[in-house]
Amino acid sequence: MTTAGSVRAEGDHSDRGGLRTALAGLTTRGRSFLAAGAAAAVCAYVLGQSDLLRVGLLLAVLPLVCAGVLYRTRYRVAGSRRLSPPRVPAGSEARVHLRMDNVSRMPTGLLMLQDRVPYVLGPRPRFVLDRVEAGGRREVSYRVRSDLRGRYPLGPLQLRLSDPFGMCELTRSFSTYDTLTVIPRVEPLPPVRLSGEAKGYGDGRQRSLALAGDDDVIPRGYRYGDDLRRVHWRSTARYGELMVRREEQPQRARCSVLLDTRAVAYDGAGPDSAFEWAVSGAASVLTHMLERGFSVRLLTDTGTSVPGEGSDGFVGASQESADAAGLLMDTLAVVDHSDGAGLSLAYDVLRGGNEGLLVAFLGDLDEEQAAVLARMRQRSRGAVAFLLDSGAWLREPSGVPGPLDGGGERPRMLREAGWTVVSVPRGASLEEQWRLADRERSGLAAASGGEGAG
Repeated sequence: MTTAGSVRAEGDHSDRGGLRTALAGLTTRGRSFLAAGAAAAVCAYVLGQSDLLRVGLLLAVLPLVCAGVLYRTRYRVAGSRRLSPPRVPAGSEARVHLRMDNVSRMPTGLLMLQDRVPYVLGPRPRFVLDRVEAGGRREVSYRVRSDLRGRYPLGPLQLRLSDPFGMCELTRSFSTYDTLTVIPRVEPLPPVRLSGEAKGYGDGRQRSLALAGDDDVIPRGYRYGDDLRRVHWRSTARYGELMVRREEQPQRARCSVLLDTRAVAYDGAGPDSAFEWAVSGAASVLTHMLERGFSVRLLTDTGTSVPGEGSDGFVGASQESADAAGLLMDTLAVVDHSDGAGLSLAYDVLRGGNEGLLVAFLGDLDEEQAAVLARMRQRSRGAVAFLLDSGAWLREPSGVPGPLDGGGERPRMLREAGWTVVSVPRGASLEEQWRLADRERSGLAAASGGEGAG
């Protein structure tokens, strides 16, 4: 729960600015009473009617007295806000819980509570709270929803105070606000055996010994609880103490997800655009791989990666999967188009060594960028590319999947370099494309003589 702070319905009574603030809070009813009183007083003076003058003074003084009393009110109200949940997928709803506590020794009057929310989350919520007793509490809630990912501020909370006659209203604002994170939609993916996955956690594991052969053992001293079957007698005789072979160390499989964010590679905007499909696809693949025990890394065309352990940017090796997934989702929630024109910066990150499985979500490609991607394939055990023709997405009717076009010069260049290429039509399900990539890889493996399943 995030405390929004407290407000005091009082001010510096000697400040002329405070008096102007109180008079500015007069409602339409209060201003009407004030104008009617002034008019009655003028008419009474002109006509010489003292009774009419008394009525005019009553009408004019009543809103002024209400404004003064309301401005000098000294009760205090504390407010807090709680988001449930604070991170929500695009298109889903989150509930915002507000709590108001009267921390003063006197009851409040009628209160109107209003929370500021961005336009994309829906209308501004307003609540009317009846009299709150001293030490009392009131709780209200409202729902917000956005089809667009991002980080949206909620607040500050505003409290509108009103007198019993409705002559004056004063607004007090809390100082703090909360942030709702709308992450991309994550689609569950089936467990398939893509090339590059086999050596690691998941369906298989690759183990590395600290030795190349029996004569190249790098033993360590015996520790209480070690299996005696792992005692290395030759090293024991050499060092004069009990030595054991080092345990086999499982190497955690790696998966890099490349998200093409170049503005020149995508046309159109909105929740149904090709770029949003690519962002959602990257989020789904990252979540899927983390659940299978992979260390994952998110790369963009700018060469940056999600902050993680070490300089390689991989997360999940020693973090909880939920924490790693949250870090990745927070990054994808705010990712936007870049001004870059190429993928060479991403290649510079990958060319450091074997990066395991590489999954790329790509927009429109020219020959130069296709050549860069072809070189990337040499730095990974397996590579899968989902190509999105943004022009075709704009031409096809909304909600009607277009024909799956796997031809073209750019896909051919990637396939010749060893990529598994899937051209994504508008409205396609990522689960279907994921299965299609597996079938495509299996066909290429069979044609090349049976590449090891991954």
